Amino acid sequence: MIYSHSLVYVDLHESEVPWLKIFTQSPKKEFSECSREEKEIIWEMLDIIETEMLEYFKPDKINIASFGNMLPHVHWHVMARFKNDSYFPEPMWGSKQREGFELTTPMEPFIEKLKERLHARFD
Repeated sequence: MIYSHSLVYVDLHESEVPWLKIFTQSPKKEFSECSREEKEIIWEMLDIIETEMLEYFKPDKINIASFGNMLPHVHWHVMARFKNDSYFPEPMWGSKQREGFELTTPMEPFIEKLKERLHARFD
């Protein structure tokens, strides 16, 4: 877990691309079931994570998704995508397009900076 708040938390999804997930602390099936405060925090976290990913990784695109078909718990995926990643232009759940993608930018400095921003904003 990268960051935990009383209403939501941010977790790292193991992947070849930078991929974070924002979850509600309490299990809710649909976004419409979230409180106004949960919704506001989620939107703000999406903005912070996207901004940090764009600045640090310089991806070709950011993908933001909320599916929850396999896990019926409100959560959002935020992924930095690159034209040469294994799945681009498909979604990360799609068909693999090529082999050999390696992220050359280390994750650790990004995670530390993101933790600092989230703690500064929400603690």
